[in-house]
Amino acid sequence: MGWTLDDDPERFAATAGDFLRARAVENSVLLTVLDTLRRRGADAYGSGTPVFGSWRPDGGGEVAAAVLQTPPYPPLVTAAPQDAARALPGVWAGAVEAGRAGVPSGVRGEAEAARTFADGWRARTGETVLVRRNARFFRLAALTPRAPAPPGAARVAGPSDRDLVLRWHQEFAVDIGGPVPGGEQAVDDAIAHGGRTLWELPDGRPVSMAGATVPVGGAVRVVAVYTPRAHRGRGYAGAVVAAVSRTALDAGAREVLLVTDLANPVSNGLYQKLGYVPVRDAVELDFAAADEGAHAVPGR
Repeated sequence: MGWTLDDDPERFAATAGDFLRARAVENSVLLTVLDTLRRRGADAYGSGTPVFGSWRPDGGGEVAAAVLQTPPYPPLVTAAPQDAARALPGVWAGAVEAGRAGVPSGVRGEAEAARTFADGWRARTGETVLVRRNARFFRLAALTPRAPAPPGAARVAGPSDRDLVLRWHQEFAVDIGGPVPGGEQAVDDAIAHGGRTLWELPDGRPVSMAGATVPVGGAVRVVAVYTPRAHRGRGYAGAVVAAVSRTALDAGAREVLLVTDLANPVSNGLYQKLGYVPVRDAVELDFAAADEGAHAVPGR
């Protein structure tokens, strides 16, 4: 049957939901994005119409791959059989020509599938592929908070902390070279469901932040880990991540996950000391016109 693209999150959930939930650890980002779109509407991440895709092998059978795009962000792909990954650029190009999808600025997701998509898109367009980020997914095996803990304690951020949380999100986005996903609305949503936690010194000063997504498929993902530069290197990030992880476990999460940038050895080492173990690699790739990519890192 090949790829089927759609613009309805409910139809996509009905079609691909079992496939995504069966691999909730690997597909946690896509599951979170889908859940947010279903709760907050199609404009949760931007004004463009989201695109959803699922793939079944020729002759039918169960869904074996999926893709989701929330403009202005690039498509997000799951792990996929090679023939599915190779076919997706052509299907996407057809959707662009028909006005059913936007021209992708890149691709992200499971490393092999994303790189295969990028290779196909480069062959069709001549664009250069640049590596924005190599990432690694971790799952919590056994929480081992670092001892002794730094001074202070964790507390859940509330409405009165909105300006601080928003500012730290913006500073975090500058650090990683991207926008705040979902903008101010995403921050408001996170605070409303108790999804941001601050590490606060005994004198009441917040010095670090970590967040947690809404549970989906029994999995919670630790996100938005940020410590202002003046407070780094003192153990605050590890303490607040441990607190958020413990809260997720106590609330019944079967899996607690997080994603790291492989270019940041400090955070990768920290999370492993807290009891997180690697699961899989992911990649974020950008597309650029050939003359813009003269010094680009190749996609493979």
